[in-house]
Amino acid sequence: MGTKRDIVGTNLDDGEVLEENIHPDRRKDESVKQIDEEKRNKNGKKVPVWVKKEVLEYEKELRTLQIELLKLQNHIKEKGLKLLMIFEGRDAAGKGGTIKRITEHLNPRGARVVALEKPSDTEKTQWYFQRYTHHLPSASEIVLFDRSWYNRGGVELVMGFCTQEEHKEFLHEVPEYERMLVNSGTILLKFYFVVSKDEQQRRFKKRKTDPLKQYKLSPVDHKSQKLWDKYTIAKYSMLLASNTEFAPWTVIHADNKKSARINCIKHILSQIDYPKKIKKSKLITDPDILINGDQEIKNMENHMSLKKNDASE
Repeated sequence: MGTKRDIVGTNLDDGEVLEENIHPDRRKDESVKQIDEEKRNKNGKKVPVWVKKEVLEYEKELRTLQIELLKLQNHIKEKGLKLLMIFEGRDAAGKGGTIKRITEHLNPRGARVVALEKPSDTEKTQWYFQRYTHHLPSASEIVLFDRSWYNRGGVELVMGFCTQEEHKEFLHEVPEYERMLVNSGTILLKFYFVVSKDEQQRRFKKRKTDPLKQYKLSPVDHKSQKLWDKYTIAKYSMLLASNTEFAPWTVIHADNKKSARINCIKHILSQIDYPKKIKKSKLITDPDILINGDQEIKNMENHMSLKKNDASE
């Protein structure tokens, strides 16, 4: 059957196995990389490749955290735990990229991403939470929602895809729905990714010119800049209603994608104890990048007060 082994089912202290499986090409020793480059060059000429120091540091830290995610998945599998992570936020805030780095080396048999299309005609007749409930994690499973039932708290309201009454009912029901999930043994982590208006516009422009990213553009994205303030109000209402003690929000300021990814993964790892976990000092998050929902609500209220004062002067 060969010599390769399942990382999740193997002792994670085996450094050689992990080295083989975590980004084998871009994380090799520099001397090995140089030899590989020479082999690939038909003329045998050396080709200099320049990489920023911060990129190398990011890659190294990401590798360490991805190894920890494997340990966490192994623990969840052994103990029959259920981990549900929700990723919400502004368009082009980096949710998808973060999810990709989290799941990159997890065993797909025990980890899956849920990214639902718009509801079908049949689903529109169902209880709002029904189609999401079908995808919730079972024992020993990790599930990541790339957008979730919080569509109704944001894009559906702003774009007119739901009524004011439906939105009001959602804000009333969502805390109780999440309470039932938590009481049933589900570990629930909710992330809201924040990006500045200028950075969002820059990323939209890049998507238009990059063939590999054009699929990310949607009719909703085109209106995000014009409806910026409406999305802000919807976000504030959503946080007020759903930032509870049993299901709090974690807000990530994601103008710097790499920092956002690193801090998000650190927070995930810090929430669950598992065997052979790295030191707590390695999982400390940056308070300028990652804050709790209560602090974000206060920040938004202060910002709105300043705008009100400026308007009255």
